[in-house]
Amino acid sequence: MRSFIFFDDTDSSLQIAKETINSTSIVNDTGSSHEEAEIMSSALTVNDTDSSHGESEIREIIVNNATSRSQEVVVFKESLAQNMKTNDSSNPPQFVNEKDISMVNNTNSSLPEATDASAGTKNSTVEPPLCTFMGRSDFCEIKGDIRIDGNSYTVFIVSSEIDILAAENTSWCIRPYARKGDQAAMGGVREWTVKLVAGASHILPQCTQNHSVPAILFSAGGYSGNHFHSFADIIVPLFLTSRPYNGDVQFLITNGLTAWISKFKTLMNALSRYQPISIDYRQDIHCYDSMTVGLIRRTSKELSIDPSNSPYSMKDFRKFLRSSYSLKRTTAIKIGNVSRKRPRLVIISRKRSRAFTNVGEIVSMAKRLGFRVVVAEPDADVSGFAKIINSCDVMMGVHGAGLTNMVFLPEKAVLVQVIPIGGTEWLSKTYFEEPAKDMNIRYLDYKIRVEESSLIHQYPADHVVLRDPSEIWKQGWSAVQSIYLSKQNVTLDVNRFRPTLVKALELLHQ
Repeated sequence: MRSFIFFDDTDSSLQIAKETINSTSIVNDTGSSHEEAEIMSSALTVNDTDSSHGESEIREIIVNNATSRSQEVVVFKESLAQNMKTNDSSNPPQFVNEKDISMVNNTNSSLPEATDASAGTKNSTVEPPLCTFMGRSDFCEIKGDIRIDGNSYTVFIVSSEIDILAAENTSWCIRPYARKGDQAAMGGVREWTVKLVAGASHILPQCTQNHSVPAILFSAGGYSGNHFHSFADIIVPLFLTSRPYNGDVQFLITNGLTAWISKFKTLMNALSRYQPISIDYRQDIHCYDSMTVGLIRRTSKELSIDPSNSPYSMKDFRKFLRSSYSLKRTTAIKIGNVSRKRPRLVIISRKRSRAFTNVGEIVSMAKRLGFRVVVAEPDADVSGFAKIINSCDVMMGVHGAGLTNMVFLPEKAVLVQVIPIGGTEWLSKTYFEEPAKDMNIRYLDYKIRVEESSLIHQYPADHVVLRDPSEIWKQGWSAVQSIYLSKQNVTLDVNRFRPTLVKALELLHQ
């Protein structure tokens, strides 16, 4: 059973609309259009595993960016190296201009396979691989006779013995996931070897499937079980890496869980016209003339694109999301004297931890201020929840992966992040405040007091957990996560919180 709660404009009582997977409900909202009622007819459950913020990741964020984030681009020079072009942030590659790219929104499950009729040995001109090492990702761009052995996690590049002898390197190891430096995340990413091999070598496998389009090999491991990291570490970098191909590219997925692939199927179909391949443990040998191993991520900022070293921006990415999920609203409501339409507020609901314990009070207060209010809990149906979020002008919730859904808000909407106790202000800023500003979303936050935390019922008033969270941080991330993120709920002081929603209304007047 899946459910959401909609609060009718004209009645202070709660109207609970429950929807089973095989039925459709009509929402009773006299202030909404029929279209909005359809949008609100479903809601799902988010996979918010905040334990994925690993200790190594925390140490990395604190490090001074001036030294730890400098992009080191290494070009592996083979023969004719003078003809190779470096791919660093100061000289970005020439991608196709966004305005020349048509949106590909093919959600048909029967996508074509990018194969040629024949198999066997490919005869292609081999170019030395260009491997780039950056702060957050490593990737190799390859052209020539390329053979993928998913059983040994090896990308073979057929080369001449002369080129191999002249090469500075003949193999490179790549973990194709864009969170390099986070040991906890990268520990869940399979390592692949990119290897130059002579055509006569006995270890060179023979092609069983030749493909006519380029390929991108990436991992859906790491922190992919967390909604935030799925976007920050995979979806945004995949957009940057694949968008220049305008759909003529095939995805090879390592660590590819069926649930993750199904969850983001719509976006992958919008970026590629071809069936993705789960490449691990395959006995067949897939061959290509061009491919990228790894994903491009040129910024250390979370859930962001730096337009100074990319042909794209977060504005382009959000335009892509709206096209892929058929989201209709590009701009939030502007409240004025002429329009009598009331702004819509969505409250992100949570069940396991960091839940609001007095949702009814919050809703009543918001309605008195003039909001139409929706309480919804997301889950794996990204498309359905995206439509709910896109129909709203203000989104509020306690710090957690559910706030990632701000990517679907219309521009100039307002995000209100409720920050629990525990010294997590820097996490809240890094993961949601800064990205919101890059998306042209207005940002507000509300830091709760100790009295608003459920931890006051679990620890004495003078306990270090309540008195000095910095002492808990000294014990490591596991201690912080287990107490402040896994055991804490929030009872908002609605009188104290009210000015925050008033400010949100003021922003919608601007």
